[in-house]
Amino acid sequence: MSEQRNDRDEITRVVQLCIDGERNGDASKLREAFHEDARMYGNLGDQRFDVPIEELFAMSDGNPADVDGSYRARIVSIEQVGDAAIVKVEEDGYWGSVSFTDFFSLAAIKGEWKIVNKTFAHTGGEPPTG
Repeated sequence: MSEQRNDRDEITRVVQLCIDGERNGDASKLREAFHEDARMYGNLGDQRFDVPIEELFAMSDGNPADVDGSYRARIVSIEQVGDAAIVKVEEDGYWGSVSFTDFFSLAAIKGEWKIVNKTFAHTGGEPPTG
């Protein structure tokens, strides 16, 4: 039972690295959270993203989600079976007004949890122009 709890703590830590990396525009935290071969899928307005995770790193680096102190993210659920996990995150106030629902797939690879996929849905607000 304690092993499962420890995995949940580690899964939460890795997803929180991603949240903090996006919040603060810190690509080094994102690199720590994601597997190097991870991908990201989703829509932002009319723009489709089906990209290698490096594109998230490039978009986030120096461009924080929390532009005005309104950004909030919370882990809604964690499901783990063995070395696989799914985490749902709700984000509000991204770039001031945008909301997302994120689904992260994680895998324990050589004993270390990494995000291997981010799939997101744009659920509200208008993305910034430019």
